[in-house]
Amino acid sequence: MRQLRIKRVYAPAEEEDGYRILTDKLWPRGMTKSRAAIDKWAKEITPTKSLRQWFGHKRENFPEFTDKYIAELNANPAAPAFAEECLDLLKNDNVTLLYGAKDEQCNHAIVLRDWILGR
Repeated sequence: MRQLRIKRVYAPAEEEDGYRILTDKLWPRGMTKSRAAIDKWAKEITPTKSLRQWFGHKRENFPEFTDKYIAELNANPAAPAFAEECLDLLKNDNVTLLYGAKDEQCNHAIVLRDWILGR
């Protein structure tokens, strides 16, 4: 069974990552293109700047951030096509959504993965 995974972009790329998609608006600090080993940079489906700044990676904001980011995804004309692309890619290989945040339990990639899988 192919998996839609999430992973910090700073973790080493692995064969089982499959197709690697960077889901951050900004390029990860200190990361080279070769080390990032991304297949696609999907800036169009990231949270808005105002939402990212409001969230501030504070755990107490995560439940409300989740709701707001889902609302943004639902209103984003690029999001359905991105979800379809991920689901199509999953037919042949794993897909890994990459993010730069330090917190592995509270980040936008979790919300994005769950939103895609819920479609």
